[in-house]
Amino acid sequence: MSTSTFVRRALPILPADKISAMKPELADVIEYRKSGLSLNWIVGCPLECTYCVRHLFDNFEMKAPRRLMSDEDAVTRLVGHPYFREHRTPIQLLNRATDPMLPVVKPHLFNVLRQLDDRGLTNHVLVITRWRVTPEDCAVLNSFKNLRLTVLVTHSNIANPKIEPVDSAIAAQSLRTLYENAGSYRTVLYWRPIVPGLNDSDADIARARELSPYAHATVFTGLFFRSEIAAYYEAHGLPMPYDETARRKIMPEAAEQRILDAFERDGSWGPLFRKTSCGVAYAHGEADYNGHYGVRELCDICPPEQIARCAGAWVKPDLTAVTQEARGLGAVGQIEVNERAIVVEGLDEPPRYYLQHGFGYQCHDRDKPHHHRQHGRAPIGWQAENGTTPA
Repeated sequence: MSTSTFVRRALPILPADKISAMKPELADVIEYRKSGLSLNWIVGCPLECTYCVRHLFDNFEMKAPRRLMSDEDAVTRLVGHPYFREHRTPIQLLNRATDPMLPVVKPHLFNVLRQLDDRGLTNHVLVITRWRVTPEDCAVLNSFKNLRLTVLVTHSNIANPKIEPVDSAIAAQSLRTLYENAGSYRTVLYWRPIVPGLNDSDADIARARELSPYAHATVFTGLFFRSEIAAYYEAHGLPMPYDETARRKIMPEAAEQRILDAFERDGSWGPLFRKTSCGVAYAHGEADYNGHYGVRELCDICPPEQIARCAGAWVKPDLTAVTQEARGLGAVGQIEVNERAIVVEGLDEPPRYYLQHGFGYQCHDRDKPHHHRQHGRAPIGWQAENGTTPA
């Protein structure tokens, strides 16, 4: 099906002076995140979820979506990026500054997907939404034959409209619609952000269980609570979810255990995962492209067939090859390849993710270790920094 079926008036492109006044991080349309090279050529969102990462870019008050460049230029920028590898680098579209399924945004999403698909690319492409998806949208999504496309539906069940004005029933219906119409794409229930005392009650957990059969996988995760978001909460009199902020997602041990207890008690859940790439890979019948198998305690809830896939694909890389690539990216100090991860010094997240996706093996910063059982999360809500019970 042609995307021209859904052509609306194209979103205007912001003038250069407006773009130059933005935070440089927002004006830069490409960011490398753990789940993929992220392309964000449209900014502005009316949905007003108060915990949105748009606070980090001083962009929360921009409600009307606008383009930073044409769709064609965005694709050219993506495939020409030095970290982009054909058929290998996972891609995320519009996951930072708008919702890709807003009526004025999705024609541009479909246009970019069509251009990538027409290039014959087979890269994983992740699209995250909490908005309405129709059967007609699903027909377009099914028309892409080369891309390994996954639509992740964010569903929190947060009932406080001051925190999340968007009714979670919208996401629930979109999830069902996507699952029932899935052909070439896959859909994931993105159960997030889970915040103790806000949306982790028995009823909230039961609701996630009810929805999980309407997805090829379910991924649960916590809250990014940065200083910019905390400042917004304080200024607007919103209840603080935590007493402190963190650079990583916050998912307290007790909250995770309540979910896992429910998962183990009731066999009617669909497949459940802690990590996005694990759920995406499972949905496509592939091994995890982030190499999480090295962090073996992550796998204790994975289906046996997925553990077998990941075990078969997981290969400890050669230290010489890793060292050569890491040094070329600017790594300093000792470079290590252990049984869990590549460990480097002096590399920011983008080059670490480049190494991770290139070798299919976790890549960690020595100064920011991933402690046992915390799974790369913030230490808030854990009994001990290393994820073990203190002696």
